[in-house]
Amino acid sequence: MTLTSNRSLIDIDRDHLIHPVTSFRGHEVRGATLLESGKGMWLKDMDGNELLDAFAGLWCVNVGYGQETIAEVAAEQMRRLPYATGYFSFGSEPAVRLSQKLVELSPQGLDHVYFTLGGSDAVDSAIRYIVHYYNAIGRPDKKQFLSLERGYHGSSSNGAGLTALPNFHRLFDLPRPWQHYLPSPYPYRSELSGDDAIIAHSVQQLREKVAQLGAGNVAAFFCEPVQGSGGVIVPPKGWLKAMRDTCTQLDILFVTDEVITGFGRTGPMFACDAEDVAPDIMTLAKGLTSGYAPMGAVLLSDRIYQGIADGAPPEMAVGHGFTYSGHPVSAAVGLEVLRLYTDGGILANGARVAARFEAGLQRLADHPLVGDTRGRGLLGAIELVSNKSTKARFDPSLKLPDRLFAQGYRNGVIFRAFPDNIIGLAPALCASDEEMDQIFDRIKVTLDNLLEEADVRAALETT
Repeated sequence: MTLTSNRSLIDIDRDHLIHPVTSFRGHEVRGATLLESGKGMWLKDMDGNELLDAFAGLWCVNVGYGQETIAEVAAEQMRRLPYATGYFSFGSEPAVRLSQKLVELSPQGLDHVYFTLGGSDAVDSAIRYIVHYYNAIGRPDKKQFLSLERGYHGSSSNGAGLTALPNFHRLFDLPRPWQHYLPSPYPYRSELSGDDAIIAHSVQQLREKVAQLGAGNVAAFFCEPVQGSGGVIVPPKGWLKAMRDTCTQLDILFVTDEVITGFGRTGPMFACDAEDVAPDIMTLAKGLTSGYAPMGAVLLSDRIYQGIADGAPPEMAVGHGFTYSGHPVSAAVGLEVLRLYTDGGILANGARVAARFEAGLQRLADHPLVGDTRGRGLLGAIELVSNKSTKARFDPSLKLPDRLFAQGYRNGVIFRAFPDNIIGLAPALCASDEEMDQIFDRIKVTLDNLLEEADVRAALETT
């Protein structure tokens, strides 16, 4: 494709295509970066630049780009049966088999699967099923929902209210009156010392919030086992189980949002597995199809399923559904992706290179710009500060996230640059040792380049 046609596509994009979570005016000025192809850990843009993707697209391309068997499975399914509605009791073999496989792989007790198109509508579906469940069992007062500060639960009308990030609320009339937040278990920014103290404090805050709202009014607590878009906040080990146990004691449904953390991202198949936690509901997406096709899922415990099922006469339908729920092509892709995780060895490779990922994070901890590095499995963050002792953040006027991303791109590495100067990392599970080392080598060069800029160095030296 010629440079002229590239520019034409960029102009068309600028004029017509709305991008997610983007400044409309800012995008009009900047224009799009058009990607052309991908293989393994690598992307190529339309200008021919080769880029090491350290963020797996958007936390999702866990098996890497260009897996031929996935393309073959999708093409075969498209030729045989490209669509099958789930309405009117129709279905398709891939959707049925994928539901069975997910139940086999998921924490004990999650026996029922509803397929969505992605993570946002999985969370929205979970909210709807919870409301329906409590109404069906005769407990209609349980309508209050809890989540964490800095949490992300999608950008649907309801899920974006559980999301506790300002941009998702601004001018959207969110959060709803029934949505409430607990402080994030953020060890680096905590005034408490030690994991046990942080866990105990979170449990206390949960109990206090429930007491404030009334236990008979609180429906559910949503959390990510590791908070993703809030800056990769890694709670202490044992936190998830303590919160699960507390929700059980308080008679609150415990919902784990494993849209990011599922499918080997933190080590085991699901982050819940590391602490032997069985939630009442689990939401999934991203790694379910490794981004090759749109799909998400809600897994329900049998207790919730039976409560909903018994809440109406057999001839009355539960009024929740999507046209593309259980889409056969997406389901076929999901089955092949799960095969690659297990029989294909990608989950095992991810667990193997996680030690190298951790070492890479530790290698950058002493950099003059770095206040904290943290991670679990192949999910990590590098937090930049202007003063290591006080943990002071850089002034937003420096616009470090934009500069970080642009400099990283020039150095051939893609990562997430969060608004509060945190670099987010989520490399594909297929990464080699050499590619993992390259990620951190290129990030170090990026940080060094940033440190050479006069205003950044001045902010560092005068704080």
